[in-house]
Amino acid sequence: MTGHVLAARLDSAGDVLVTGPAVRAVAARADRVTFLAGPRGRAAAELLPGVHRVLEFQAGWVDFDPPPVTATTIDDLRTDIASLGVDEALIFTSYHQSPLPLALVLRTAGVRRICAISTDYPGSLLDVRHQPDEDLPEPVRAVSLARAAGYPATDTSLRIRADLPDARALAGDPGYVVFHPGAAVPARRMSAERSASIVAALCRAGHRVLVTGSREERELTAAAAAGVAEDLGGATDFAMLAAVLRDAGVVVAPNTAAAHLAAAVGTPIVSLFAPVVPACRWAPHGVPTILLGDQSAACAGSRARTCPMPGHPCLEEIEDDAVVAAVARLAGIERSLGAEDDLARRGA
Repeated sequence: MTGHVLAARLDSAGDVLVTGPAVRAVAARADRVTFLAGPRGRAAAELLPGVHRVLEFQAGWVDFDPPPVTATTIDDLRTDIASLGVDEALIFTSYHQSPLPLALVLRTAGVRRICAISTDYPGSLLDVRHQPDEDLPEPVRAVSLARAAGYPATDTSLRIRADLPDARALAGDPGYVVFHPGAAVPARRMSAERSASIVAALCRAGHRVLVTGSREERELTAAAAAGVAEDLGGATDFAMLAAVLRDAGVVVAPNTAAAHLAAAVGTPIVSLFAPVVPACRWAPHGVPTILLGDQSAACAGSRARTCPMPGHPCLEEIEDDAVVAAVARLAGIERSLGAEDDLARRGA
């Protein structure tokens, strides 16, 4: 066993979920795992198997709405880390993020061994500087860091804890279709009008459709449900959302945390994927998935937060019939698994 290990991922819930396979590999050999998460990733970190404690820190060098980086905030973080008695840390990042600001804090907090992926020269800040192929799927990329740090891993599937709440009182009997219209980045989501059109088409095709979203997305979910689907906007916390997605036959979602959460509970996904980030890295991992959206659009690889193309064609031009057909195809795959295989796949 390797003592107390800190795993850090400071951005969003989906980013935290894709580190899950690496965290499980670490937890298999560590006495204790603490996860350092940002405020938008904390709820996901609390659902990862192998995590004993979650520590929250909003990093001014990572967060979408970065707070000021002050001596007080850094001192507080350093004090918190030092009090934990951490022996080793693995800093998980996306390719465009630097692990070095956090590595500096951890080093001054007395962490003896620090491992991260870094294109920048780390000096003495890192003990393991890993440089993988950057076009790996994000869960595979994270696992590659765990391996480089000495934690053997072969399983790259996303998982969360099995002790989820019972969703039936909220969502009814399993087998429905979930449509999740929202995404934190505007360039990755459809308009409310297109979402409503797709939801209506799914309902006409005979599906019972639940529309999910956060409290902040209630206006969007109401518009998407448009009186023909069940609007669960604001009705779920992260654990309940996981349970609702687990009981779905198929989930339709953009590139957002809900898609990765659906993958973590084993539900097939129709991915409405804007190519502002590469699908080879960020498409849902490890479950049957149909990717819709023009992956060769002019915005491809731009990392744009707001679509630079008039009319947002990569998503807005996805036809209703294409989504309905994709749902039907994945529902057929789901049925072919059989009840016993389905239960095993979902960890029930």
